[in-house]
Amino acid sequence: MNLKAFSGILSLLLMPLVSLAQGDQVYVDSVLIALDHAKSDTVRLEINRELGFYYQDTRADIAIGYHQERLVLSKKLNFSLWEADAYQQVGYCYYRYLNFSSSYESYMNGLNVLENPSRAIDEWGYQNFSFSKTPEDARLSIVGMIHFEMSRLFFASRSFDQVLSHLRQAYRIGETLKNKKILSLSSRDIGYYYYQNNQPDSAYHYYQLSLNYHKGSPYQILIGSLYLFVSQYYLGEKNYDSAHVYCNKALVSSNKDYKTGTLINAQLLKGQIFKRTGNIDSALYYSQKVIENSGSPNTRDRLAAGYILGSSLYKIMKKDELAYHYLERGKILSDSLNDVYNAKLLQFQRLGFDEKLQLKELEKEREITKSRMRIYGLLLGLGIFVLVALLLYRNNLVKQKTNIVLNATLDNLKSTQSQLIQSEKMASLGELTAGIAHEIQNPLNFVNNFSEVNKELAEELEGEVDKGNTLEVKALARDIKENQEKILHHGKRADAIVKGMLQHSRSSSGVKEPTDINALADEYLRLAYHGLRAKDKSFNATMKTDFDESIGSINVVSQDMGRVILNLITNAFYVVNEKAKIQDSSYEPQVIVSTKRLDSKIEVRVKDNGNGIPDSIKEKIFQPFFTTKPTGQGTGLGLSLSYDIVKAHGGELKVETKEGEGSIFSIHLPIV
Repeated sequence: MNLKAFSGILSLLLMPLVSLAQGDQVYVDSVLIALDHAKSDTVRLEINRELGFYYQDTRADIAIGYHQERLVLSKKLNFSLWEADAYQQVGYCYYRYLNFSSSYESYMNGLNVLENPSRAIDEWGYQNFSFSKTPEDARLSIVGMIHFEMSRLFFASRSFDQVLSHLRQAYRIGETLKNKKILSLSSRDIGYYYYQNNQPDSAYHYYQLSLNYHKGSPYQILIGSLYLFVSQYYLGEKNYDSAHVYCNKALVSSNKDYKTGTLINAQLLKGQIFKRTGNIDSALYYSQKVIENSGSPNTRDRLAAGYILGSSLYKIMKKDELAYHYLERGKILSDSLNDVYNAKLLQFQRLGFDEKLQLKELEKEREITKSRMRIYGLLLGLGIFVLVALLLYRNNLVKQKTNIVLNATLDNLKSTQSQLIQSEKMASLGELTAGIAHEIQNPLNFVNNFSEVNKELAEELEGEVDKGNTLEVKALARDIKENQEKILHHGKRADAIVKGMLQHSRSSSGVKEPTDINALADEYLRLAYHGLRAKDKSFNATMKTDFDESIGSINVVSQDMGRVILNLITNAFYVVNEKAKIQDSSYEPQVIVSTKRLDSKIEVRVKDNGNGIPDSIKEKIFQPFFTTKPTGQGTGLGLSLSYDIVKAHGGELKVETKEGEGSIFSIHLPIV
């Protein structure tokens, strides 16, 4: 990424992380008075944290003083969580005014404080950290946020190889804690990383994840920056209407949450969208708003961007004098910022070089120590060599015997697993075969019947020809012709069924292709029903469908997804049939298959009115080899394989159930 391109995105990168709602001077004065009259260190700790958060996005130079005072107090009180959190915020403040070296050092200090889990003791105020419920959750949440912020530090310092690694560490911690704040922030920046690396599809996927996490998150302050990223994505895709919609959302959100940095970025992007669509007056209005609002030291980069945007607009309007004036001001400010940035970057890179030299010296000392210890070890080893050799020989014999047994056991397990999976596939094939047999029998019956009728008509035709009865001959000929057309029609119908089944039964290529999911679900519903009827003539159930016709075709591996749908429908028929055996005649077995479009996903639901799934086993149903069917009737791999297939498509397989009333299995697939 060249410096020009990097400068263009730096303003988006340096958007605020966390801050209390902005207030007026009365609010600040009241908090300062409270700090002066605080009677305990714990109260002073809390107030300094609040003031630090208040200032850090607009005056990081002021905020850092409050966070450093909090660092002193937390060390004095031996509050490890507060100490690590203070290091995190100090690191963030340094990052805000491009002191990369000090920022990195602070973040590393914070991680070192929390390296030992035992330090996360049940200390005062832990519940204030990232909506945590326990000290250990708080410890991990701070570690996750430090990794998240370090990814931004490395992005700003152009150490791109480390950005994604830290973001993924933060995301994993968010998943472990089910912390939607960390999940939403890290997935948002993973998306931004992919966007900057020309992977817009991956970026959009992670932006959607972030939006979903934000919906259930108690932490809503940063939603404006996410809207801004989504708007930028749509601008790149030339979807200007959607770009406007999300940029407007960013403007509203940043105004509501007093996020000045995000507000300015949104105004800048709004101007760029209007410029791209030829609405020069509106673009000029927003460029002026950027210049008016960029008054703090933390927003000088956006001030430069506002001038440069205004210059390009005046150039279009052929106001060359104003265009030159704005370009000159923007260029002077931009060059100044770049000089500062390059100096800070060189300092940070120098820090990395010094650390490497230090590591080399330490490595030399370790090698000398290792050499000495090696000599001592050799001398000591000579005395016990024979004993160790005998013990090793004995252990080796035991290990060889053990390995033989283990390898045999492992081979048996692999063989058994393969047989079980094959058994599951054959069971599905049996269901399909029975269904196909029923489907193809109907047209074959028609062909046979009409062929027999035509034979009789042909014999009559010969008799009428001998009699010379022309009218009757013509009537019989017409009947034969009509029957022949019906034979041809049903023959083609049988041919279509065979071709369709060959298409679905061939080995999966693993390649996704556009597939009509409604047709696939309808087809496998009929095959599953007739397959069970072929095995059990007493089986009967009501089938209903409710398909959303707006879905169209989606990209899936049709053979694999057909196997999933067939498995869910077959299971549904099985449970309603089992319930029918023990219920009176008033019970009507029913299976409903429906599809629905949900924003960026589609949903396929298979609903039954069977006995439902007991809570005691609900968590186990997707585990391999778990089954509730009698011995010999199921391998326990159907739902497990279905779960893996849906996951491989980037979707989810879920179950809703109520004991005694039935179950709903739902497949959620992304629309790509």
